[in-house]
Amino acid sequence: MNLLTAENISKSYSEKILLDNISLGINEGDKIGIIGVNGTGKSTLLKILSGFETPDKGRIIRANKSDLGYLPQNSDFNNSNETTVLEQIFKGNSPVMKLLREYKTILRLIKKDPDNAKLQNQIFNLNSKMEAENAWEIENQAKIVLTKLGIVDFDAKISTLSGGQKKRIALASALITPSNILILDEPTNHLDDETIEWLEEFLSSHNGALLMVTHDRFFLDKITNRILELHDGNLYSYTGNYSTFLEKKAERLERENSDERKRESLIKKELAWIRRGAKARSTKQKARIERFQELTNQESISDNSKLDIDLKSSRIGKKVININNISKSFGDTALIKGFSYNILNDDRIGIIGPNGSGKSTLMNILDGKILPDSGNIDIGETVKIGYYSQEISNMDMNQRVIEYIRGTSEYAATAGGEKISASAVLEKFLFEPSVQWTPLGKLSGGERRRLYLLKVLMEYPNLLLLDEPTNDLDIETLTILENYLQNFKGAVVAVSHDRYFLDKIVNKIFAFEGQGKISQYTSSYSYFRQMQKEKQKEASKENIKKVMEKKGYTQHQKKKLKFTYKEQLEFSEIDGIIENLEKSISQKETEIGKISSDYIRLEELTAEKDVLEKELDEKMDRWAYLNELNEKIQENKRQRV
Repeated sequence: MNLLTAENISKSYSEKILLDNISLGINEGDKIGIIGVNGTGKSTLLKILSGFETPDKGRIIRANKSDLGYLPQNSDFNNSNETTVLEQIFKGNSPVMKLLREYKTILRLIKKDPDNAKLQNQIFNLNSKMEAENAWEIENQAKIVLTKLGIVDFDAKISTLSGGQKKRIALASALITPSNILILDEPTNHLDDETIEWLEEFLSSHNGALLMVTHDRFFLDKITNRILELHDGNLYSYTGNYSTFLEKKAERLERENSDERKRESLIKKELAWIRRGAKARSTKQKARIERFQELTNQESISDNSKLDIDLKSSRIGKKVININNISKSFGDTALIKGFSYNILNDDRIGIIGPNGSGKSTLMNILDGKILPDSGNIDIGETVKIGYYSQEISNMDMNQRVIEYIRGTSEYAATAGGEKISASAVLEKFLFEPSVQWTPLGKLSGGERRRLYLLKVLMEYPNLLLLDEPTNDLDIETLTILENYLQNFKGAVVAVSHDRYFLDKIVNKIFAFEGQGKISQYTSSYSYFRQMQKEKQKEASKENIKKVMEKKGYTQHQKKKLKFTYKEQLEFSEIDGIIENLEKSISQKETEIGKISSDYIRLEELTAEKDVLEKELDEKMDRWAYLNELNEKIQENKRQRV
């Protein structure tokens, strides 16, 4: 079933054509990834499809029963200081979201005026509507999704949160909004590795259609069944995931190159024929001349819009940076504790860890922006640091593109020693002459990141500190950046959650493991993750071993391991017990919602619910233990066969 159709959509900004008469359809089951160079109009297309922007031409047709969830690239909540996380989550326009919002508002008013009969009547009516719309389940789902995204304080004020936290709240809001079309703009930004893996599973099991812009190639590969490439105002469609797209695009470009070679060959033949000077006014000559003009007037299909990173780096000596037993804390939180390492001149280091663990703090210490509490940093004399930070500082939005780059240098030197103008190097970074006098404020977020990258590289560094370089950079720019880094004559230290980028670039991992501990591994990122998962599996086995030893099993008994009668009975009944507990808790929640003004009964029900939740936690622990023990029993049986 078709859910949404875009017909002959066009959109321009000034002289720049973003979308040129494009059409597409979104059907049930579609999981679509949109890729293209930053500034080509990917976010604009999502806004038009979501109804937040109007095309210059064309129309959007949505099926009658289609509901849409949308995550914008930048989430500007425009909140008052009093708006909480949970209130923000329910700010969608769907009927159930409006209902949840109204319910929360009335509850807040009742707390201030518990004897107000009008409010009590309103809450009674809302309870019935909440049950009919299954709103209690959506509220519960919201809390689960927020927790998975690392937001655990549901009553926190939005105004107190970081930009990354706000992005995750906006993502949670899009994910829980009842919809059969989910449109996401850069959903993996500000997420750590484990959260991205959870989001992959969530979206893979999403029943509705999915349309997203992302630079995470592993993410695209796992989730999508269709790729749309936006290039020069045109939209190219490929059936399959990212890997299939790469194969099919290569085939398309080969066909186009073959067609272009044939066209050029025909032009040469026609030109040679005309130059031979056949009889001036013959019918045949007129036809040949017209054919020649037709061939030469055809627009070349060769693709010249390729980013070219060809800038030199400074010579680097043997001594780069010696990190000597550094520690850093903020308040009572230790981010780095007793860390030492000597960076080598050909190192490729990836820094990973949960958000807020201290990765950017370490980068700022290496760059000298922050001093450690103890220990020291010893930097080699030849070292020239190029620091690409998460936040772009000193970018005047009124300044022109060319002025921003000339602030570093009027000229740039290529790796081959050629000297080129600032304007020419901007063209290599896909900023055409017509764009170079554009104010920075009119560039897309991705275009500004690309320009900032150019400014960093034009200083000819030999040690690159890259803090989340994959955020807001398009796939083509990332691919070319990766190729540049592989041949870079110096050291690279990169903070990133992009698994594809890390796998391609780094051979060492610094992992922030909490409480200031940074562990060092000499391996690729994928191998590191595999080892971590195996460690977790071994730790689980060790827990079972300890439990068995505590129960008095001998080595001989372990070979004949089996449930006791009591455990067998418990194992057969525990799924039903857990299901009944969950139903009881749900019933208590429904009762609590119905008598919100009877505070005595409310306290009783809340206490009863707390007892049930505690019992459920205990049963879940027993369920995990019994299932692990059952796996061990089955494994021992297989070994004895």
